[in-house]
Amino acid sequence: RALARLWRAIGGVKYELCATLYYDARYRMVTLPLRARRKVMLSWTDRKRALLMGRHHTDEYARILLGLEDGERPLGLAPVRPENLPGSPLIRTGTRPRVVLAPAGAKNMMRDDALRRWPVENYVALASALFERDVEVVLAGGTGDLWAVPYFEGLAVTDMIGKLTLPEMLALLDDSDVMVTHDTGPLHLAGITGVGIVSIFGPTDPRGRLPQRTNTLALWGGEGFACRPCYDGRDYAPCLHNGCMRQVSVEMVVREVERMIDQKRSGRSMPPRVVTPESTVVAEL
Repeated sequence: RALARLWRAIGGVKYELCATLYYDARYRMVTLPLRARRKVMLSWTDRKRALLMGRHHTDEYARILLGLEDGERPLGLAPVRPENLPGSPLIRTGTRPRVVLAPAGAKNMMRDDALRRWPVENYVALASALFERDVEVVLAGGTGDLWAVPYFEGLAVTDMIGKLTLPEMLALLDDSDVMVTHDTGPLHLAGITGVGIVSIFGPTDPRGRLPQRTNTLALWGGEGFACRPCYDGRDYAPCLHNGCMRQVSVEMVVREVERMIDQKRSGRSMPPRVVTPESTVVAEL
């Protein structure tokens, strides 16, 4: 039914370009009836349509869509901040820092990618630790993330999961100090706002996904794991313990959130960084 609604919305128009930026051929279904002068899909065998390792996906998508030669790769495409956002759906009172948590997510059209989700129990412990530091905590996400809400019962969080339009979500993030999430949609929404970002990665490589602007940080668990990263563009390893994500502790995240709050409120900024918890290696992107 969802596909039928989408087809009705996008059909009947001739497009210049249709880009399906996935390797998984099943995504062709999304644009099946669409008429376009040029259709592009990622390819494992054609270098011109493959995401090259070690490069940020933003730059790679631009290279592929623009049909550039490898040496003409766009450099450092920064996120474009949206204009004319509505007012924040939550009025701020006082000077308490505000941290937004997106504890669910990790779903796409095909499946629930639970391996890239930081355990929801960790988000609950994080919320408790932030309350002890007099931080306002807001939950955010889409209607498909409502399953996470009961885990926070009894905590004084402000629950906005499934209650915001897309522009309202952007406005909330833009009016907050820090967002904490894993590799999921809200992370990329946060990238086009001014909120500080502390993200948790494991089976996917943050060097290609962390928003490329100041005050963004990825904690990449699984340092020393031979299997990390395990995502190949379609599937994940048959992992049962999700050790790379569990390696990122609540204490690590609290520490980085506090640093991000101090950094932003002092007017300082830092380039995007990836931190590997075990080795304490920091890489500037």
